[in-house]
Amino acid sequence: MSLPMKDRFELPEGMIYLDGNSLGPLPKGVAARVAQKMTDEWGGQLIKGWNACGWMAQPSRVGDMVGRIIGAPEGSVVMGDTLSLKVYQALSAALQMRPERKVILSDIGNFPTDLYMAEGLVRHLGQGHELRVVAPEDVAGAISEDIAAVTLTQVDYRTGRMHDMNAITATAHGAGAVMVWDLAHSAGAVPVDMAGSNAEFAVGCTYKYLNGGPGAPAFIYVRPDLADSINPALAGWLGHEAPFAFDLDYRPAPGIERMRVGTPPVLQMAALEEAMAIWGEVDMAELRAASIHLSELFIHEVEARCPDLRLASPRDAAQRGSQVSFHFEHGYAAMQALIARDVIGDFRAPDIMRFGFTPLYLDESDVKGAVAILAEILRDRLWDRPEYLTRQRVT
Repeated sequence: MSLPMKDRFELPEGMIYLDGNSLGPLPKGVAARVAQKMTDEWGGQLIKGWNACGWMAQPSRVGDMVGRIIGAPEGSVVMGDTLSLKVYQALSAALQMRPERKVILSDIGNFPTDLYMAEGLVRHLGQGHELRVVAPEDVAGAISEDIAAVTLTQVDYRTGRMHDMNAITATAHGAGAVMVWDLAHSAGAVPVDMAGSNAEFAVGCTYKYLNGGPGAPAFIYVRPDLADSINPALAGWLGHEAPFAFDLDYRPAPGIERMRVGTPPVLQMAALEEAMAIWGEVDMAELRAASIHLSELFIHEVEARCPDLRLASPRDAAQRGSQVSFHFEHGYAAMQALIARDVIGDFRAPDIMRFGFTPLYLDESDVKGAVAILAEILRDRLWDRPEYLTRQRVT
């Protein structure tokens, strides 16, 4: 593999794209594949496509492709629905595994939807459960024998701070708790070994580093020794043992198939399946080394040229995912000014400018070019314009 692979992506001329940690760019071949799916399969086969074109098998087939990226055994990952639903599925299953315990433990670096879904599950159950939230650095010490499940995002969406998956999972298991990992900012960004971690569950999205497109389906991993025993709270038709028997009672399908809920999004999953083809050529250790190199270069250049910015991410690359964030009082406006100059990052409240580093399509010249433009914007206060100060709906 030779990095970067810029010729494999549809990137606008002159754009420096540092937001693949939020939405990956369009890989070449995806548009043609989706068009073929629409015209030849949907258009030509109509409902026959479910059998003739393998639509019903997509969630497991693509799940295995994602599984290879996260170190999961074949048949342990399935696609479908949204990340929020997959969090709910994993947490509800985890609580059923520890009925005598009432506490879900998380941290303030977890993505809000994970916390919202946990809160909603607690309210829905009405059995005295509690969501306990601590600082990221306090998680290990807060894992006690009253914890039913620990649920964390491995890489903090704001700062890139990365939890030690194996160490925290081992601590959770030592206290008798179930472990649920959110890999939204890990899959395709850092090496992950779900099998080696021994965690019970993992979930994640595919529109970031896996380049599945906006609205791309989420995934859920269940440790293989548990897959036939968990009882899904969301008992969907396609998670049934025999959907086309149309039984009135629910019987979960064997293995990971029971974690399916609704009809698979065939067109969106076709985009993801085509986008995943590149990962057969990617060595994750090489990708990670390149990511660290670009991130370290970015930090060095920003600190040398932009003294008003303060590093929000861990300085130690081993404790950081594939993104770098800086604090700046006028971070939103400065980011809008950057975007107007075709340097694309994003903003996270209250004051974080966030930049993602994806070596598949970024190199040193991109990093240095981005910092040069950022330094000019800060030096000349180009961010201090009405069009940059007005908050848009998506930041």
